[in-house]
Amino acid sequence: MRGVYSFLFILLIIIGLMGCSNSSSTGKTSQSNSSGNSQSGQSGGKLDIAYEAQPDTLDPTVTTSGATKDTARLMYESLLTLDENWTVAPQLAESYNVSDDGKVYTFKLRQGIKFHNGKEMTADDVVASMERWTTNSSLTKSILEGAEWKKVDDYTVELHLTKSSALVPFALADQNQLAAIMPKEVAEKAGPTGATEYVGTGPFKFVEWKTNQYIHFTKFEDYQPRSEQTSGLAGKKEALVNDIYWHFVPDESTRNAGLISGQYDIATGVSYDTVEQLENTPGTGVNIHTYGIQMLVFNKKQGLFSDVKARQAVNYALDKELVLRSSFGDERFYKLEPSLFRPEQTDWYSDAGKDVYNKKDLELAKKLLKEANYNGEEIVILTSRDYAYQYNAAVATQQLLEKIGIKAKLEVYDWGTLLERRGDPALWDIFFTGWDTSVIPHQAC
Repeated sequence: MRGVYSFLFILLIIIGLMGCSNSSSTGKTSQSNSSGNSQSGQSGGKLDIAYEAQPDTLDPTVTTSGATKDTARLMYESLLTLDENWTVAPQLAESYNVSDDGKVYTFKLRQGIKFHNGKEMTADDVVASMERWTTNSSLTKSILEGAEWKKVDDYTVELHLTKSSALVPFALADQNQLAAIMPKEVAEKAGPTGATEYVGTGPFKFVEWKTNQYIHFTKFEDYQPRSEQTSGLAGKKEALVNDIYWHFVPDESTRNAGLISGQYDIATGVSYDTVEQLENTPGTGVNIHTYGIQMLVFNKKQGLFSDVKARQAVNYALDKELVLRSSFGDERFYKLEPSLFRPEQTDWYSDAGKDVYNKKDLELAKKLLKEANYNGEEIVILTSRDYAYQYNAAVATQQLLEKIGIKAKLEVYDWGTLLERRGDPALWDIFFTGWDTSVIPHQAC
């Protein structure tokens, strides 16, 4: 693991904030609580959610973007998912088993599952969807290299591996680039930037997307929930509202004001500076939850940071406590941690690498930078105000890099534009992003 810390500046753990309001305005669900569940057991009305950024696609199989993942989860499901203990559990698969040699995974599919277009899900849809996900997913390059998906019958699918791997179920259950099941014809027609028809099996279905305004989802009346008790993302799911409006509200103050006024029922990523105000506002509460990793990503394909010594120089230059404090303010909202995993993930947690974590050695940083033959060229840091904590981290990093002689320039874009520019290695050197808790080491390596 030590090599990883030479490549990535890991800040664990981001504490996410979500404000929840018990609104009584017209059209809202009656007797709702901050978890979105109806206390009376009845459903109806609508839920208005204020979210920080607009996704560039609603197809989760082609991107790790949180803006896509969070919205797409309403519509799409996968063969496997994760329960509250980070354990793999069946979702669209009724069950699965592994051959003695570990090279064949057999999935028995749930029968009678309908897509939002009314078509029943069968093995043909699963194979088409999974072949596409296997091609697109960053997780599959080593785990599923050379793998083949095969239809056995209408409700049975096999995954044949060239080499056995116990990580396969975790990859299929991961939420960062969801292995979403969609109709065969939709999957086959989808291009490299994602499907343009959003058809899944989840409890809500897509209605419309008004650019820079909102996405409208409506309850899927033919949704077939699992019978098991709800646990994390596994088990029974219910749609307790008729409609969800997912509003794009990049400005923090607007999200906070809308939450307090009752315009929004939920606002994600509320300002850390206003937590106390929200906690003291009648009818409004704050849900503080562990999110994942705040990380600095280097462009290793070209430029200065293709040299490992330059990346190591940044690692030694940064005061990670200062960067996190700049991002989140109150220590309630962050935690310094050298591991790629949360302590409760006992299968994976390790503090290996802590000896080179947050060393803050400016002289060593300067020495490494000189050995990397840095000549004063301008370094571009991509960032976005859509996620304020990422922007604040980028500003703090720029200032710290100047102390070792790096000339760093911030380029600030909306999140969608940042993702586009990130795809061209000639346009950037560093960018900040938030990363949900990893489920396997491959996600961070």
